[in-house]
Amino acid sequence: MKDDNTQQAVHTETADQDAMPPDDPNLWQLDEPTLAKTYQTDPENGLTTAEAEHRLQQDGRNELETKHVSRFIQFIKQFNNSIIYILAAAAVMTFFMHRYSDSIVIGLVIIANAIIGYVQERQAGNALERIREMLISKNFVIRDGKKLEVDARDLVVGDLVNLEAGDAVPADMRLIAADNLSVQESVLTGETNAVEKIEEPMPETKLALADRLNMVYASTAVTSGSGYGIVIATAEDTEIGHIQQSVGEVKNKATPLMRNLNSLGFGLSIAIVVAAVLLFLLGLVMDTYSLPTLLIAVITMVVGSMPEGLPASTSVVLAMGTRQMTKKNVIVKSLPAVETLGAVDIVNTDKTGTLTKNEMTVTKVVTPHHFFDVTGVGYDDNGGVNFDGALKLNGKTMDWHQDKSMEWLVNIAGQTTDAQLHFENNRWELTGEPTDGALTTLYRKMAGRDPEVAEIDSLPFDSAFRFSARLADLDGQRLLMVKGSPATVLRLTNQANQSDYWEHAMSDLTSDGLRVVALAYQVVDDQVESIDAKNISGLELAGMVGIIDPPREEAATAIAELRKAGVEVKMITGDHPDTAMAIANKLNLASHVKAISGPEIDALDDEQLKAQIDDYNVFARATPENKLRIVRAQQANDHVVSMTGDGVNDAPALKQADIGVAMGIKGTEVAKESADMVLADDDFADIVAAVREGRHVFDNIRKTIRFLLPTSFAEGLVVIISILMGHDLPLYPTQLLWINMVSALTIQFAFIFEPPEAGIMSRGPRNVKAGLLSKLDSFEIVYVSLLISGLGIFAYNYLTALGLPNVVGSTMSLNIIIFGKIFYLFNLRNDHPVISKYFFQNKMAFYIIGILIVLQLGIIYLPFMQSIFHTTNVNFWYGWGIPIIAGIIVLIVTEIGKFIRFKFIDRDEALN
Repeated sequence: MKDDNTQQAVHTETADQDAMPPDDPNLWQLDEPTLAKTYQTDPENGLTTAEAEHRLQQDGRNELETKHVSRFIQFIKQFNNSIIYILAAAAVMTFFMHRYSDSIVIGLVIIANAIIGYVQERQAGNALERIREMLISKNFVIRDGKKLEVDARDLVVGDLVNLEAGDAVPADMRLIAADNLSVQESVLTGETNAVEKIEEPMPETKLALADRLNMVYASTAVTSGSGYGIVIATAEDTEIGHIQQSVGEVKNKATPLMRNLNSLGFGLSIAIVVAAVLLFLLGLVMDTYSLPTLLIAVITMVVGSMPEGLPASTSVVLAMGTRQMTKKNVIVKSLPAVETLGAVDIVNTDKTGTLTKNEMTVTKVVTPHHFFDVTGVGYDDNGGVNFDGALKLNGKTMDWHQDKSMEWLVNIAGQTTDAQLHFENNRWELTGEPTDGALTTLYRKMAGRDPEVAEIDSLPFDSAFRFSARLADLDGQRLLMVKGSPATVLRLTNQANQSDYWEHAMSDLTSDGLRVVALAYQVVDDQVESIDAKNISGLELAGMVGIIDPPREEAATAIAELRKAGVEVKMITGDHPDTAMAIANKLNLASHVKAISGPEIDALDDEQLKAQIDDYNVFARATPENKLRIVRAQQANDHVVSMTGDGVNDAPALKQADIGVAMGIKGTEVAKESADMVLADDDFADIVAAVREGRHVFDNIRKTIRFLLPTSFAEGLVVIISILMGHDLPLYPTQLLWINMVSALTIQFAFIFEPPEAGIMSRGPRNVKAGLLSKLDSFEIVYVSLLISGLGIFAYNYLTALGLPNVVGSTMSLNIIIFGKIFYLFNLRNDHPVISKYFFQNKMAFYIIGILIVLQLGIIYLPFMQSIFHTTNVNFWYGWGIPIIAGIIVLIVTEIGKFIRFKFIDRDEALN
C-alpha cells in the first residue's frame, strides 16, 4: 500500500499518458502494486479529487453515446407514412394540372402536420432525457481516502470503486478485493449463472472473457457479496462499448397500440384510394363534370377524407401522459409504456416495505421451554426507534437472564445484526436491513446497550440457502451463529427431532402475520477462521423470534381502489405462507386469499402452473426463478401483468412483465434499469395513479380517433354525394383543404387536455386484443359523417336554388362543416350530457375553439384569403347563424345517440 507521500506523487505526476488498453498486457495477471503503478492510483486511498477531475476533463464522461438523429432527419421522418404519401401524390397531380393554389394548400397541410409531429417528438425526447437524468446510477468510490457516492458517469480510469450486492457494475474493473462476490455476466457471456469472483492474479496468458475471474465489466450486475476494483476502461473503451459500436442501431419494436394505429392508418389509406378510383370511374360514366374538374374533385375527396392528424395527436397525448406521471412521482422511461398501464389487470407486488411499513419489531420470542411476549411499539409516530418495552411470560415481566436459551438468543441477535443505531434529529434512527434493525432493537431493549462484536468472518444472507452466519468471539468462546428461515435453520440443528414443538410455534407466530426468524449457535474450535456454508450442521437452536411489520394504511386503500378497477393484486414474498396470508387478509387483498409456496410451484410444470396460477393471490417462499415463472404463466393466460421489484434478482421478472415497476429509493440500479417504470418515492399507491393515468391516456387517444374519422370522412362525403347526385360541389377544393389544415393546427388537439372521466377506475381493464373502435363506434362514425356532410350539402342546394349566390353558399357550407366539428367535439368530450357541471372542465378546448373561429374570420373577411379560398363577405345569418344551427343539430342528434348508448346498449352489454 502507498503512504501519503506516494499519494501526493500520484497527483503531481503527469497524467497525460494514455490509459493502458484492457488487454495489453493481460490485466488478470497483474498484482496490486503493478496495477497501482500502471493506472497511477492508490489501492487504499484512491485518486485525489483534483486528479479525478483532470482525468474526467481529459477522457470525457463514462457514458455510451447514443446515436443522435439530426434535427433535419427527424423532421424528414415525419413524412414517412402512407397518409402523407397519398397527400403528396395529390399535391404533385394538382401542380401539373396548373392548380397551383390547390397544390400549395395541400403542401401546407402536409408541412403543418410534419411540423406538429416534429415539435412533439422533440418535446417528448427532451422529457425522456430529463427522466434519464433522474435515473442516473450512482456508485461508491474512494477518493482522497474518503468513501464518496458519485454518478457512475463521473468515474474515471484509476478510480477505486466499492461494489455491493445490487449494484450495476459501472465500468470495466480489475478487482483488488472480493468478499463472496458474485456477478451476473449473461449480458456479455450468455452464461445464466452468476460467476464467483476472486482478487488474486491469474497466471494464464490467454483467457476468455467469461474466465477472467478477477475482472468485472460494465453493464453486468453484482448479485451477492462485496468488493473493490480499479477502473481500467470507461465509456466506449469498455467491453460493452465495443459491442455497441459493432452492433449499431437496433430498431424499437412497436407496441400494440402503435401497431393498431399504423394498421388503421394504412387500411384507411387503401380504402380511400379504392373509393377515389371507383368514384372517378363513376364520374366518367355519369359525365357530370369535365375531366379536369372531376379529377380535382376526386383529389379533394381524398385529401379531405385523410385523417392525417392522427399520428401527431396520438404521440402528443402519450407525451402529456408521461409528463403527468412524472409529476406524481411515477417515472415512465418510454412513451409507449404509458399505453400499457391502462390495460394492466394483474399487479404482482412484494410485501415487505411495499405493502407493509418496513418498521419491523420483535413482539414474540419462542425458546425450547417458553413462549415470551416482547412489549413496546418499536417505532414512534415519527418513525424513530422506541426502546420502551419488556419481556413478559404469561403476562408477568421476566428477566431475560432467567432463561438460558433466551440469553443465547438475545446475544446471537446482537452479534449477527448489521444494523446500527444512531441518535439524529432528536430521535434514535436505524441504518441497515429492517429485520436486522428489529434484532438490534431487541438487544438494546434487553441489554440496555449496543452490542460489541469481535467478528472473525461473515456469510451474508443468500436466497439460495436462506440464512446468514457470523463467526465471532464472545465471552472467551469462538461461536458460529446462524439466523434465517426457521425451516432451513431447524434442519441444521440437533433439535430436528422436536419438530412438532417448533412447527406448532411457527404456526402460532405466522398465523398472527409475524415474520419468523430462527437463531442458532455452535461453539467451534479457536482455530476456525472462516465459514463453510456447505458444512454447517449440529447447531443448537436458541429459539425463534416473531417480527411484526405493520401493513401500510395507504397500501390497503390502494388495493381497494385497484380491486374496484378490476385489477387483481397478487403478493409475492419470501415469507412463510401463513405470515403472508395473515398480512394479505389484513390488507383485504382479495375476497378469498389462497396461497401457494415456492416449492409447490417448483413441483408444477409450465402447463400445470398455467392452469392453476389464477387460483392463487399469495405466492410465499418465492425465489427469483419462481417470480419469472409466475409472470410467464399469467401472461400465458392473456393477462396484462405489472411486476414490482427492487432487488437484482427481480430483474428477469421485471423485464418479462408487460410493465416492470422498480422502487426509486430502495431499488437496486439493476432493477431500475430493467423496469419500464420507477416509483420515485417507493409508494405503492403511485401504481393506482399510474393505472388511472394510463386509462386516461387511452381514453383521450380513442376520443381523438372517434373525432378525427367522422369529421374527416364528412369532408370526403361532401364530394362523393355531390358527384353521385350530379350537383355542383358546395365546397371548393381549397376550402376542403383549408378545413384540414386548420383542424390539424387547432381542434384535433382539444382532447389532449380532457381530464379523466369520473368513473375511470370503476370499470375493468380494456381488452388489448379488441380493436381501437367498437361496432357502436363504427356506426357512430358513419352516421356523424353523413349528418355533417348532409347538412352542408342540403343547406347549399336549398339556398342556392332560392337564388343565393354560389360563393355565399360555398362560404356558408365551409362554416357548416367547421361548426359541425365544434359541436361534435362537445358531444365526445365525456360520457355526460353536454349541459352538465362538466361543461367547462376542459378550459383549453374553449381557447382552441376561439383560435379556430379567429382563423375562420380571416378566411371569410380578409381579401387576399378570399381570392385564394373562394370565400366572400357574408352577413351573420348566412355566415354564422345557419352554421351554428347546423352545429346544434349535430349536437342534439349525437347527444340522443349518447343517451341511447349509455342508457340502454352499454347497460345491456354490462348485464350480459
